[in-house]
Amino acid sequence: MSPAPGRSSRQPTPGRGRPRDASRDAALRSAALEVMAEVGYRALTMDAVAAHARAGKATIYRRWESKLELVIDTCTQLVQRNIPEPDHGSIDGDLREFLSAFAGFLGGPIGKAAQALVGELPHEPELAEAFRESFLLPQRDVLRRIIDRGLERGEIRADAPIDTVVELAGAALIHRLMLTGDPLDQRFVDRLLDEALLPLLR
Repeated sequence: MSPAPGRSSRQPTPGRGRPRDASRDAALRSAALEVMAEVGYRALTMDAVAAHARAGKATIYRRWESKLELVIDTCTQLVQRNIPEPDHGSIDGDLREFLSAFAGFLGGPIGKAAQALVGELPHEPELAEAFRESFLLPQRDVLRRIIDRGLERGEIRADAPIDTVVELAGAALIHRLMLTGDPLDQRFVDRLLDEALLPLLR
């Protein structure tokens, strides 16, 4: 599907000249993440990313036309690489693996960058939409598919509040990341599952 008129497709700009170096892409994304965690989205510049990565600014612009494209592509690539969609035949095991991986992901560098991004979302509508589409909604969809498979296997009662469980799972992780500052560790994930999510599903 073609992007709507006037809207960016948010895909990295195809390389020109020599073939793209995937390892260089990863280094630039890492630099963008580190700079954003330090200064926030609004203060992030291509110059700062280039300096942090020890690269020319033209190298970045050959890949991404704007810092919005760079940030969204960075978040999307990290999510795709780090968050599994387990399907081992057990709702308990699948949810535990997924939420543990997502908690570990948020507890790392992406968590600091996410904190920097979230504060800007009310003031940056395009960023807010892109962040939801590339970062939040894919995780919600994976979680929903895991639960739906448990429903098909008969592990979940037919009238379980599935939408509520999906929202609670994400909200609990983000609340701890953004507000309390308490660790997103395995102990927390186990408590969330055993005391809140699984009892609602069974």
